[in-house]
Amino acid sequence: MTHDFSIVALMLNASWVVQAVVLLLISVSIISWAAIFRKIMALRRVNQDDETFEREFWSGASLNDLYSAANQRGRDSGPMERIFAGGMREFAKLRERRISDPSALLDGARRAMRAGLQRELDALEVNLSFLGSVGSVSPYVGLFGTVWGIMHAFTGLASMAQVTLATVAPGIAEALVATAIGLFAAIPAVVAYNRFAHDIDRVANQMETFMEEFSNILQRNLGNQSASGH
Repeated sequence: MTHDFSIVALMLNASWVVQAVVLLLISVSIISWAAIFRKIMALRRVNQDDETFEREFWSGASLNDLYSAANQRGRDSGPMERIFAGGMREFAKLRERRISDPSALLDGARRAMRAGLQRELDALEVNLSFLGSVGSVSPYVGLFGTVWGIMHAFTGLASMAQVTLATVAPGIAEALVATAIGLFAAIPAVVAYNRFAHDIDRVANQMETFMEEFSNILQRNLGNQSASGH
């Protein structure tokens, strides 16, 4: 007697528990691949927007012109530009309140930029924990399906008078498909998670460096204004 060992045939003949596990893993894999492609596009756009804004920032344009342009773009601006706009907005509000202490002005701008940085990082890390969970849990879910399938196969063999490799192989093969699909779901998720975590850390470092440079510029401007005032 010959058996069809294609994956489709094995799944059609598998127990309902193994079929449910495989269906779950395939669904999770599809969702994780969609999240991976969305994250790739999001990070690519962030890098492009930040590079564009940095070129404008260091091109010699005034801070007020950059702030006006950032307000006009609104949510269409990049993360670094939004952080800059948040710092400038808080700085301007404190100046309007007649606060002249340079340290208070700088601290307020830094706090606003730090809050903006955290919001941007939270947005970049969306779905990252999901990919981490898929990468760590999927192999165990597949292993559960495999163990259940093997138990089901051996239970069915208990009533047979003669057991050969030909009778054992189909049940074992059906069960092992669950582990294979679990690894298929987990491996891309783990690779993507590690890559995205590295990219987000790099973006965070770039933003923190910009915040320090922008704070230094504000400090120099305040120092010049104080010197000219005297």
